[in-house]
Formats: sequence, C-alpha cells, structure tokens
Amino acid sequence: METRTTHHADGAVSVVVIVYNDAAHITTAVESVLAQGGAVGEVIVVNDASTDRTRETVDALAARHPLVKPLHRTENSGGCGTPRNDGIAAATRPYVMFLDSDDIYPAGAVDALLDASQDVDVVAGQCVRRELPENRDTVWAPALYDPTAGATLPGTVMDGVADHPEFLLDTLSVNKLYRRDFLLAHEAVFPDGAFHYEDFVFTAKVYAAAPRTAVIATPVYVWHVRRDAAELSISLRRDTITNWEHRVAAHRRVVEEFRKADAPDALTTAAQTKFLDYDLPMYVRELPQRTATYRADWWRATRAYLTTFDEAAYTAAQAPSRWLARAVVARDAPAELDRVVALAAQPPRLLPPDRTNTSGTPVLAEGPPEVELDGLTELPAEKLPLTVDGTVTVGRSLGFTLNVRELHGLLGPLQPQRLLLRLTDQRDNRPAVECEQPLRHTDADGWQARFDVRTRDLADQARLTAWRVHVEVVCADGTRIPAEVRAATPAAARRSVVLGAGLPLLVQAHVTPRRALMVRVVGGVQGGLDVAGRRLKRLARKVR
Repeated sequence: METRTTHHADGAVSVVVIVYNDAAHITTAVESVLAQGGAVGEVIVVNDASTDRTRETVDALAARHPLVKPLHRTENSGGCGTPRNDGIAAATRPYVMFLDSDDIYPAGAVDALLDASQDVDVVAGQCVRRELPENRDTVWAPALYDPTAGATLPGTVMDGVADHPEFLLDTLSVNKLYRRDFLLAHEAVFPDGAFHYEDFVFTAKVYAAAPRTAVIATPVYVWHVRRDAAELSISLRRDTITNWEHRVAAHRRVVEEFRKADAPDALTTAAQTKFLDYDLPMYVRELPQRTATYRADWWRATRAYLTTFDEAAYTAAQAPSRWLARAVVARDAPAELDRVVALAAQPPRLLPPDRTNTSGTPVLAEGPPEVELDGLTELPAEKLPLTVDGTVTVGRSLGFTLNVRELHGLLGPLQPQRLLLRLTDQRDNRPAVECEQPLRHTDADGWQARFDVRTRDLADQARLTAWRVHVEVVCADGTRIPAEVRAATPAAARRSVVLGAGLPLLVQAHVTPRRALMVRVVGGVQGGLDVAGRRLKRLARKVR
C-alpha cells in the first residue's frame, strides 16, 4: 500500500467528536485527532449531556489544548445525529470529519484524505474494525477499500455514485472527509433525536447530491468493537426486535431520500438490492437463537417492508438472497425456517432434499405458495450453494466424517475429486489448519471424505480456542466450491477431556443455533481461567 508523506499545516479540517457518558475513552479519541498535526484546525467535542465525568474530562482537554472546543448540551438527544449536527453548525473550517468517542484516527489519516481532496466534495478512506481486547483488525467493506481483496475503486474519482451502485454498501459517515460548503448547500444533516442507524440517512443525503468522490485505500478510521462492554453499541444490539425495526426505518428513509432528490432510479434499486444482499441475511442468520415471539414479530415486519420493493431489486439481488427474501414474502408467518436460514449462511447453502414443482423447476419448499430457485442452474460452479454436513469424534485426535450432498444434479457433472478441510480460529489469532482427502462417491445423493486432526494442534494454553469448520470441494477441472460444514444432527455436540503433549485438554464438538459445526479446545490453567472469565462476563450482562 502506498504511504502518503504530505503534511498539511493549514488547519483546514474541523473534526466533530461526539460523546455521551464515555469519560474512559474520550481523551484517547481526542488525542488521536490532535496527533494528526497541522491539518486539524479545531476539534469540536459535543458532549450530549453526559452524567458521568465526561464534562470535566473534556474541559480538562480544552484547558491543555487550544484546538479543543467543548460544546456541552444540556439535554440528551437520545441518539448520535443531533450532536453531530451541532458540530457541523459550529464548524468553521473548509472540511469536516466525524469521530465517535470510543474510536480513534490512525496516524496520518487526515493528511491522506486531504491529499486526495483537490476538486472533490468527499474523500472516502478505509475503515478498520478492531476487535478488543484482542486487537484483531479487519478491513470494513473490503470489496470497496482493500485492493488485496479485489477492490478497484481506490485511486479513482467518482462523479456521483450512480455508476458505482456497489458503493452504497458504505453507509459510514466517519471514514470520510467532507467539504463543509457541500454539506450546507445540500442540507446533508443527520436525523435528529433518538434515531438509530443515522449514518444510513446521512450518507443517502450525501450520495443523492451526486458528490464528486475520491476513494483511497489508506486506513483513516479505527472502529473499536467492544463485545464485552457494559453497554453494547447499537450495531451489536441485534437481539431486540427494536433494533431491526430501527434498521428498517432507516432504510426506508434512505429510499425516500433518493426518491425525494430525483436521484437516478438505479440508486433506489441499488439501495433495495443492498438491503436484500447484506442487511437481510445478517439478521436471518441469527433467527435460530431468537425467541419464537421475536421470530414472529421479525417475520411480520420484514414481510411488510419487502412487499414495497421494486421487482428490479429482486432481479438484481444475488440468487440466494433473492430466494430468501421471496420466502419471507410468500408466508405470513415463519415457515421452513431451517431452509431459509441456510440460504443466509456464509457461504449460502441449499438444504437437501432437492425439491421441484410439477414442471420440474427447483423450488425452496413444497407449495403452495412456491418459491422458485430462479437462476440456480445458471450460477457459476464456485457459487453453488452446496450442503456439506458431518460429524466429529472427540479424542486425542478429532475424526471428521463429512458428506457432500448433490444439488439438483449440478455437482455430479463437475466430478468432485477431493475435499479440503480448513479449520480457522474464530479470533484469527492462530494459523488455519488444513488437510485434504479424496472424495468417495457414496450413492446418488453425494460423496464422503474422512479426516483425522491432532487435538493438540488446536490447543492454546492461554485461552479458549474456537475453530470454524469449512471445506472446499475440489472438482476435476480445478474448480473449488466453498462451504461451511453443517452438523449432521442438532445433537452432534460431544465433550471430552484428553491428554495433549502431557497436558489435559477439554475438547468439545459444538453445534451453533443455526447448526454450524465448530470445535472448542481449552488447554491449561490459563485457558480454563479464560473460559471462566467469559462466563462471568455473560452472567454479569444478563444481571444488568
């Protein structure tokens, strides 16, 4: 990645930092802005009527740093939009950026954005999600910002986003530099009050105004993900139906903003398609771990919203997402939930048995109403939604028996030859464990392979390790079809204590609520303490 070396010293940027009851992190956030150097002309810290020591902490920062300008609200707004709007109104510099109190800017972020700001309205850069306390980094929206993941937009300038509808995946406000005059001219502000997912609406207003937008691959924002925090962020509170209702309401506003601005129809279609391909599967994957009441309420609200979508959005959506959405619309209550959830897996899978209608067309479930699997036979081989299920025996070695299922007669002609087993650490701290075995044709419905993996190779003496189980089906022509392994039965979980390198290991074959197969290994005293600590944190959160 190219590193920018230009240092801007004209104080051209106003940074708006919003904070509510976050005295513990606000200093780190503001100091990350001040460390950007002379490019920052002012740091407007909007305190949304905090009740902890945030006010005193912000005032102390201002006393030490003349660039810090406190703005203390006397009444809490209930959301993030109003304090950001206050910051925009108070800003005096040509450019505006946003920062949340529990996140930071990486070194050189503002300079990198300014380097690309000539003759454009917006500059968008890479956001890094950092899982704490592990400090595990992943690029957010890698298809847009990570060239190593195939992103092609970095280094380009877009005249509006209508010709690049894929950019609507980026709904963040914080990874961008905005020309303040542009925001004011187009009344691009956030929804006020207790409106969640306010970024969705703000970015829609920006995109609807057809900004000239530069895209860079440089990391410009570090989004801290604190899953063990006492108060989870909005994006992590997906276990309440209110969260989904807020997300749907925000997406409705996105579509309304595009239509109100007479934006090209392609943008409205793209926004709805993004909802089908991204937002919908994210929540469907989690339905098995929700209550029956939640699932019924979720289905009802989702069905009502999906019926408003243009047919063009369904046509443009990826095949599994399209089938999933039509399955929800087809029934007025949750039905065929296992098959629907499987379509939202990563990668998607179509559960056996194969089903067809009287015309021989593949369908999701027996009708009526029918949900045709349109486009299934046209999918490229590497996109086939295969089901691979299996079992694992637990001992000093883990014995995997994995079955690859036929899919409407599409897999056999590809001549599956081998199966690659890949175990990946859920926290990505350990290298993947891989092995490959030949596939044996079992019957008309599939193929089978067996694997043995030494248990001690998966152990970490300092912590619990949880391993995802994925495979790739390798065909005669070299095509590789990825799949997540599904537990053959819901009761496939097994637990045992074994010896590994002379030390006791607690090993568990775990089945997730959506039937994904996983392996958990705890080694040593420290590993046991890690497990105990996690359980105590979960218990404390329930008590709160």
